[in-house]
Amino acid sequence: QVQLVESGGGLVQTGGSLRLSCGASGRLTSIHSVGWYRQAPGKQLELVARIRSTGSTDYADFVKGRFTISRNNAQNMMYLQMNSLKPEDTGMYYCHANASGDYWGQGTQVTVSS
Repeated sequence: QVQLVESGGGLVQTGGSLRLSCGASGRLTSIHSVGWYRQAPGKQLELVARIRSTGSTDYADFVKGRFTISRNNAQNMMYLQMNSLKPEDTGMYYCHANASGDYWGQGTQVTVSS
């Protein structure tokens, strides 16, 4: 079992920045990858960024050059630095871990005003 807790969401103006954090606990040695997903109102859940146990990363095209995913293994933390935010980035952001199963945080709301 892996437990995930997100923080750092909020309201920001277009062009602003936010940093999301995700703390992990439990069977961390079983984690293959961790990442961030988001769900905008009326839309499907979509991958934002992912970082594997090897350190390699994947980004959705719509965030490339604006968002950066990182992790601190010593503190069991993962981060998503979001810059140049746009109104279409608004949504609920979820921390996800693939650890012989899918584990999700409770989500943190990001709202970007125009």
